[in-house]
Amino acid sequence: MNLTSPHRPGPNDDDATAPVELPHVLVTVAEDGTLAAMVDGTPFASPDASVWTRATFGPLMDAITKDRTIAVRVEVRENDGSVFTEILRTRKPRRAAAPTENPLPETRRNRHARRVPRLAEVTAGGFVPGEDVAVATIVSHTDATGTGETRTLIDLDDLPDGTHEVILFGRISGTLALRRLT
Repeated sequence: MNLTSPHRPGPNDDDATAPVELPHVLVTVAEDGTLAAMVDGTPFASPDASVWTRATFGPLMDAITKDRTIAVRVEVRENDGSVFTEILRTRKPRRAAAPTENPLPETRRNRHARRVPRLAEVTAGGFVPGEDVAVATIVSHTDATGTGETRTLIDLDDLPDGTHEVILFGRISGTLALRRLT
């Protein structure tokens, strides 16, 4: 929790700093479920000249954000008049494990002494293809496949003692799946 006030420009601040602006993505949903997408007022067509649909919302967002390397503000206008607004942030690059300060020399003994993870696979369906799926107790994130399913491997040694269930949460679809670890 940040208890400090946000920085507000004062009279001595450099005027060269500009406010951050995100690309604005407007997605309009037609009655038949097709989508019309615009980025900063410019139509965004499908690369294969097909029609965007609810089922291709994930690939549409991937195409607009260049596989989540660009953050965007997304506004979805449904045909019933409801509006959904979200900021899609960039993905954080995965960090490699830091090397130990005094690595052990590679010997036959320490090669066999490496910890082998105890993994549990958790699967569920009903997600939007390509959507970001949170894994809770949040130990990682995964993506839904092109068929709307997701799969994750959980290292049981990373979980607190007594954890016997996990939740998969689709950040676009809102799909929740509760699974017991076996």
